[in-house]
Amino acid sequence: MKYKYILFYKPYNVLCQFTDDSPHKNQRQTLKDYINIPHIYSVGRLDLDSEGLLLLTNNPRVKHRLCEPSFAHPRTYWAQVENIPTAESLKQLEEGVIIKGKKTKKATASMLKSEPELPPRNPPIRYRQNIPTAWLELTLTEGRNRQVRRMTAAVGYPTLRLIRVKIGITQQLSLTLEGLNVGEYRELTTSEIKILDNL
Repeated sequence: MKYKYILFYKPYNVLCQFTDDSPHKNQRQTLKDYINIPHIYSVGRLDLDSEGLLLLTNNPRVKHRLCEPSFAHPRTYWAQVENIPTAESLKQLEEGVIIKGKKTKKATASMLKSEPELPPRNPPIRYRQNIPTAWLELTLTEGRNRQVRRMTAAVGYPTLRLIRVKIGITQQLSLTLEGLNVGEYRELTTSEIKILDNL
């Protein structure tokens, strides 16, 4: 069987699955609205209100390997947060914060020097005139439910917009959004597939 690997730039407000069984199914888009390839599934998830990089495949071994927490594959996010985080709050994010009674694993957290060049979100975030915003880069090695949002909220800086920009596979390979517009996907290259097949 020839395995397929797809890299997709998930838009805001799109479900990270191919069907919607909820009562809201007439109002929500799914992956099927963008990708017409049968029998592939997302490796990990992005929430409805998150954007960015999604890997899809029909290779169950690779999916397990990339989702299994013990392998600690890094995933990098850009988060636009309310207010300007302090150095102390960034250190807290790196050291770990308590979410639902359990401390998050060590992470990396830094301020982006300038606002990243991103396509506008539809609908845009709600700006408040007297509250500034900042962009953080966070790299995690675990994928708990709504983890980035809960981490930034725990240190006092709610996330307004969240984009996954990179998935680390090996030291030789990281998958990024480069070359993709919102709602677009591409097949992985032969060299990328070779690394994934050898995980």
